[in-house]
Amino acid sequence: MSKKIIQLNEGAIKDELKELVRGSVEETLNDLLEKEAQELTQAARYERTEARQGYRSGHYNRSLTTTSGDVTLKMPRLKGIPFETAIIERYRRRESSVEEALIEMYLAGVSVRRVEDITEALWGTKVSPATVSELNKKAYVHIEQWRNRPLQGGKYPYVYVDGIYLKRNWGGEFENVSILVALGVNEDGYREVIGAAEGMKEDKASWLAFLQWLKGRGLDGVRLIVGDKCLGMLDAAAEMFPQAKYQRCTVHFYRNVFSATPRSRMKLVAKMLKAIHAQESKSAAREKALQVAEALRTMKLREAAKKVEDSIEETLTYMEFPYEHWLRIRTNNVIERLNREIRRRTRVVGTFPDGNSALMLVCARLRHVAGTQWGNKKYLNMKHLENQADPDSAVS
Repeated sequence: MSKKIIQLNEGAIKDELKELVRGSVEETLNDLLEKEAQELTQAARYERTEARQGYRSGHYNRSLTTTSGDVTLKMPRLKGIPFETAIIERYRRRESSVEEALIEMYLAGVSVRRVEDITEALWGTKVSPATVSELNKKAYVHIEQWRNRPLQGGKYPYVYVDGIYLKRNWGGEFENVSILVALGVNEDGYREVIGAAEGMKEDKASWLAFLQWLKGRGLDGVRLIVGDKCLGMLDAAAEMFPQAKYQRCTVHFYRNVFSATPRSRMKLVAKMLKAIHAQESKSAAREKALQVAEALRTMKLREAAKKVEDSIEETLTYMEFPYEHWLRIRTNNVIERLNREIRRRTRVVGTFPDGNSALMLVCARLRHVAGTQWGNKKYLNMKHLENQADPDSAVS
């Protein structure tokens, strides 16, 4: 008995199924458009009623990219009333999200060929190299406009600064590139990303250029600058904003003391340091710091004791400001959280082709975060600062 072998052309079957689904999607969307037109005109096609609003005037074709492939929409033309469709609005939102994804892939260093493959897998349609290149240009323009926008929020009493180090390829060699970032809390108590720029390194020249750029865009009314201890930043800040005070991030201060502390003593020393900043006045904190330094010497941790004595004063500046703000202005945590999110997104890239690509991806992420609840939720009640006429008159 002979056996017949049946061969299946999997490619042809997949194409047939894909076309079947695509056709079904196209038919469904056009039916929805027709129903929307009926609801707007309050009448079916060719129907004449007293309640009728507007008249049909044929239709025009519009292409829509879906996960099932490209479909042709028959957009109704109406006379007397505009035709607004929820389908197109959803399309616009989806189109925007697709663009953002493509931009992020390109900025992250994904090759154009790889972008084509990814878009075909996700949305059923390849995005051409020309489209990727166009989106790249579009992204750079939009990000640069956002990055250089005038700071129209008025005064920014609190400013947080930090630097993020990423890897870039420079002349065939790998090196670090520093992205300088600044956040501000405006007079209404809301957080804003006020600046991000490439700095070759965190030296005075880079920080000075960065702060001059911020000031030129409208940064004003700065009363406190919060950041890690970077001599270049301190010198530049004193030159550009001489009226502003400096608060060293207490978390970074603790880490600096821990660098001279054995692991076995870490928990005990952490409790001792936190006790300093748990005091309710600057004078009490100073007194507690002296006790901690003496205790560290008794524990034979002389280097740790010296770090406390040399640096404690710059970690207590926050006590010159309203008590209600202390918890949020004594550390750089607000910017550190953003930095962690940026590092999470850039870690997969590894090394950027150049510093500008690194800056663009960082700014793309910062702009996204700024548009979420992060930037729309009040961070501090600034009435407490308004009621405090002179910061030097705070708890001392």
